[in-house]
Amino acid sequence: MWVDTIKGWLKDIAEVGLLIIAAAVVLEVIFGSPVPFIGYGITDNITALTRELGSQGIVGIIAIGIIVWLYLRRS
Repeated sequence: MWVDTIKGWLKDIAEVGLLIIAAAVVLEVIFGSPVPFIGYGITDNITALTRELGSQGIVGIIAIGIIVWLYLRRS
C-alpha cells in the first residue's frame, strides 16, 4: 500500500535527521560552538528550545512528553 511506503520513507527521513543532529552535537563538543564547517550552533538551538518549552509550564511538559512518546513509539 502506498501509505505504508510513505510512512516508511518518513521514518527513514526522521532517523537520518536524528543522526545528523547527534553528529552535529558531537562535532560541536569537539570543535566548539558553532562548528566552523556547519555554521550553526546546534546546542544553542537545543538549549533555547528547552528553555522555551520549560518557560511554558505545563504546556512545555506536555509538548516534551509528546515528543518523547513519538520518538519511543517508532519501530
